[in-house]
Amino acid sequence: MDYRHLGRSGLLVSPLCLGTMNFGPQASESDSFSIMDTALDEGINFFDTADVYGGGETEAIIGRWLSQGGGRRDKIVLATKVYEGDDSWPNSSKLSARHIRAACDQSLRRLQTDHVDLYQMHHVDRSTPWDEVWQAMELLVAQGKVIYVGSSNFAAWHIVAATEAARHRGSMGLVSEQSLYNLVTRTIELEVIPACAAYGVGLLPYSPLGGGLLGGVLKKSAETGRRASEEMRMGVDFLKAKLERWEQLCDELGQAPADVALAWLLANPVVTAPIIGPRTTDQLRGALGALDIHLGAEVLGQIDRIFRGPGGAAPEAYAW
Repeated sequence: MDYRHLGRSGLLVSPLCLGTMNFGPQASESDSFSIMDTALDEGINFFDTADVYGGGETEAIIGRWLSQGGGRRDKIVLATKVYEGDDSWPNSSKLSARHIRAACDQSLRRLQTDHVDLYQMHHVDRSTPWDEVWQAMELLVAQGKVIYVGSSNFAAWHIVAATEAARHRGSMGLVSEQSLYNLVTRTIELEVIPACAAYGVGLLPYSPLGGGLLGGVLKKSAETGRRASEEMRMGVDFLKAKLERWEQLCDELGQAPADVALAWLLANPVVTAPIIGPRTTDQLRGALGALDIHLGAEVLGQIDRIFRGPGGAAPEAYAW
């Protein structure tokens, strides 16, 4: 396993991050335990969750897995998130200092651990000043409850504002950003990726397979005859010509489309680790194939001609 630094930090994480959103809603507790055990066996040490996944049950499943011991907690880099609340009562959500501190304690109880390695703001809170956010995060770091701080779903401006506010306070600031990023959705190439590159913020792409569209959906549908969901069918209808070219290219490469889609993300130096969300151990093992794929400039050019991005960073992508 070729471990990578999480952004500009000294922390080493696996190039694939185990996303746990399916734990509880889609994968049973026993299956979730098997997936986490397999991830460790395969060298994946980066686990991502959130306090809202499964209404808190996902964190609880991870906590019960960690409680089995065997060095599990020491072996993994554990990431969770804060923003949404479990009720509509005032101060039960967003990024006030009060909610950040309360939510962190709740996550630690569910996770059955004394600290989170990466605490991520799940969304930006436009109503809370950055000084208040960082005051709360700095306190958690001082208390040993949090080691690093990251963001998710931030615009480039939010990354800049958060990082400059932290710099002014003498804090390390953000080390990572989770964003929707895949071959079908490349908007963040305009500003978010340049901002991450400028500030040493590691990018953690979620939905790396575009909701399954990049995983060989046409071939799978033809082979199984299984009817896709309405949302999937809409995506296939809209992108059918591109998906046909995509799957043909992957066939020529002799690689699974899902593996090539992950390898494309890993070829970007700003990307630390795509977040994969397996529901089974077979799906997890299948994703490991991406780590053995090297995409040369010619193949990257072919992929770019199929799924055209915005043309680079802003404003050069659309102006001089």
